[in-house]
Amino acid sequence: MKLIVVGLTACLAGAGYWVLRPALPEPTAIVLQGTLPPQVALAATPRAQFTPSTRKGYYSLDVVGDFTLPTTKVLTFCGAGRNLHIQQDRTKIFRRGFSSVDQSRMVPNVEIWRDGFPAKGWKSTLKPSQRAWIIYQNHFRDAFGLAWAQNSEKAGETIYRVDPSRARPSAPLNRNTLFQASTELRGGCLSFGDCPDVDWKSTFGLIYLDIENDGISVANRQEQANLYTYMIKTIKENCSPQTLVGSIAPVLHNSVGYSRAEDYKASAEWLWTMPAQHTATSRQRGMPDEIVGKSFGDYADFQMPGTYYVYPDFDYSAPHTGDGDRHWLAALLGEQEVNMKLSPKKRIAWQWLFNTQSELPNSAKAEHAAPPAVAEGMGIFYWFTGAFGVLLWDDQIDLTPDQPSPADPGQKGVGNDRNYACYEHYVHGLWRLFKHHGDLFNGRETYLNEATECSYDGGKTWYKYNANQLKTHDVPFVRAIVNGDQILVAATKAYARSGQTNQVMLRYIQNGYNFYTTISLKGDEIYLGRATMKRG
Repeated sequence: MKLIVVGLTACLAGAGYWVLRPALPEPTAIVLQGTLPPQVALAATPRAQFTPSTRKGYYSLDVVGDFTLPTTKVLTFCGAGRNLHIQQDRTKIFRRGFSSVDQSRMVPNVEIWRDGFPAKGWKSTLKPSQRAWIIYQNHFRDAFGLAWAQNSEKAGETIYRVDPSRARPSAPLNRNTLFQASTELRGGCLSFGDCPDVDWKSTFGLIYLDIENDGISVANRQEQANLYTYMIKTIKENCSPQTLVGSIAPVLHNSVGYSRAEDYKASAEWLWTMPAQHTATSRQRGMPDEIVGKSFGDYADFQMPGTYYVYPDFDYSAPHTGDGDRHWLAALLGEQEVNMKLSPKKRIAWQWLFNTQSELPNSAKAEHAAPPAVAEGMGIFYWFTGAFGVLLWDDQIDLTPDQPSPADPGQKGVGNDRNYACYEHYVHGLWRLFKHHGDLFNGRETYLNEATECSYDGGKTWYKYNANQLKTHDVPFVRAIVNGDQILVAATKAYARSGQTNQVMLRYIQNGYNFYTTISLKGDEIYLGRATMKRG
């Protein structure tokens, strides 16, 4: 077996040793036989002409015109600064590609009722499909006293449900149970004025769980798997049939923003797949027999593989082509390529257009916006993986433009000190893709992903590379979607300097088509093009 050296790490005694891992086999180069067939030029997708905003704490949604997301996809707005545009037009985010909005960004008493019971006859202006809710840890911890939500090691102490047949008629309701915390979510319909007289059900279109207590000691894993399985099952039972429920964790595999070869050999993480089983105390704490043998993954409507970026992903001077190097596009694509093989469930990524906090250089605070090509590329390349949706998140809610810079970038209000032009580039990417090619996302499209076949030597040899291999070979990234006789192609040479040019060839020789084309790339610009293929 061939071995490659992938890193140096320290042992407990302080000395270093090399970690050896088996290499993935390289794709076989296919050598073209005969002469190169005639090529068909792609029609390049237009780019909007706009001057990115330089105002602090501000961005414009009018850098592009109206467009909507295809009905086969979802895009939830939980970003910053919706307040900047509400007075002008409350509906604008829905005409700039977003299909739903998180309840924390909704307009009070217009889209969501916040002041007690809604007025008689009042109904939300939002359709159920436009309603989304991120349920954070504090819902379980603070409102229902479940310490487990913050400290997973308390899983074995958590009450599922108190048996109502054993409760005294005069005893107060015990709300400190996972049953109550999950069941009372049905009251979400009250916020939209559409609760029936009996048997309330939540009428959110999407519910995202963000508890972030999935880590636990091995000895307590069964207790954790039991609770997660019971929780999502109970939540779904108290939602409308149209509500989709998923969670930022567990995911089947988390590459944590890297795109290593070894990720492609990953197996599903335990919390997604571990079946519920009774423990020594689970019955007395109310765990029902009906979830035995079922897992969290059985009940989840979607999985949420995705990654936040750290500053090295935005640093063009940093190394990006080593197996362990960070690379914005290899990470974006690789996370999806790995997880789609582990589960057929719909995928919704959690995206943020700033760097997340980490110990890596220049990453301690969320102060660096995604560069233009990265922000635009997130709005294009991600959808070439066949993913179902995105949740666009930000740690800020409202923005107040033109505020003075705070003395400490980490203090409250730092969001107003950021340049939010990255939002404009992101929406521009969405507009280029869905305004001009939304018809291709009708459920009949095929996503080539790693089967996208390219040549980097003028058509002599052809390769099908995954995201990691594209990174480590330092070649242009190309991905394609085929729908009938239409082919849509996205391409870029990530991290290329503005004066650089690159050429790459693509072919599609399946289903009777014999399509060849050459793509010319300038700098790190995001190329998007389409063609009609002919058979033969």
